[in-house]
Amino acid sequence: MTMVRFGRRKEKKERRPKDEEGRMTLREHIVELRNRLVISVLAILVMTILGYIFYDHALDFLKRPFDQGVADLLASKNGGKRPELTFGTVTAPFTFQIKISLVFGLVLASPVWLYQLWAFIAPGLHRSEKKWAYLFAAIATPLFAAGIWVAYWTLPKGIEILIGFTPDFAQNLITLPEYLDFVLRTMLVFGIAFLLPLVVILLNLVGVVPAAALSKSRPYIIIGIFLFGAVATPSGDPFSLMFLAVPMCLLFFGAEIIAQLNDRRKRRRNDALLAD
Repeated sequence: MTMVRFGRRKEKKERRPKDEEGRMTLREHIVELRNRLVISVLAILVMTILGYIFYDHALDFLKRPFDQGVADLLASKNGGKRPELTFGTVTAPFTFQIKISLVFGLVLASPVWLYQLWAFIAPGLHRSEKKWAYLFAAIATPLFAAGIWVAYWTLPKGIEILIGFTPDFAQNLITLPEYLDFVLRTMLVFGIAFLLPLVVILLNLVGVVPAAALSKSRPYIIIGIFLFGAVATPSGDPFSLMFLAVPMCLLFFGAEIIAQLNDRRKRRRNDALLAD
C-alpha cells in the first residue's frame, strides 16, 4: 500500500544570483544598513561604558591643559585668585560624566563605525574611486591626528592668555561643560585645518585647481591662512596663531609641489598621446 503524505510541501527559496557589480535591491540595502547601524551602535555603547569606567583618567587628560595654563598664569603674576572649574546645576556632574563617556566612546569606537560606513559605501564605487578613497583615508588620518595634537599642545598657552584678561578684583569660574566644548571645538578646528592641503591636492587631481592657479594665488592663500589662524585659535595670541598657521603653510607648499608634479605628469602623458 502506497503511503501518501498530505500537507504542504516546503518550497525552497530560490536564491537570487549575486550581482557581480555589487548591485542590490532596495530591501537588501535597508537590511544591510540596519545591520551595520546595529554593529556601530553596539561598538559605541561598549566603548562608552568603557569611557564611563575610566572617567577619571579621561577627565584628567582633558583638564591637564587648564591646570598647566593656570599654573603658568599664577607663576607669571606671582599669585592671585586661582580660576576654578565648576558645575552650575545639581544634575550637571552626572550629565557631564555621560557626555565625557559618550565622546570617548565615539572616538574609541571610530575604527568600527568608520569601517561599517566604508563597507556600506564601497560596493557602489569603481575600482579607481576606491583607490583614491584608500589614499585619502591613509593621508587624512595622520594629518587630522597631528592637528589634534598641535591643538592639545597649544591649549595651555591659549588658556593662560585668555584667563589673563580677568581683572584682579574678579575670580574666573568656568563651568566644566563650557570648558569641554572649548577644548573639543579647538581640537576639531585644528584637525580640519590640517586637512585643507589634502583637499587642495584632491581638487588638483580631478582637474579643478591647476598648479599654476595655486602658484598665482599663493600670497593671498598665505594671508588667508594667517587670517583663518587668527580667527580659529582660542586666544588669538601670536604663539597659538603661529602653531596653527606655520604647519598649514608648510602643508600648503607640499600640496603645491605635488600639484605641480601631477600637472607635469599630465602634460607628458598628453604630449605622448598627441605624438602617437
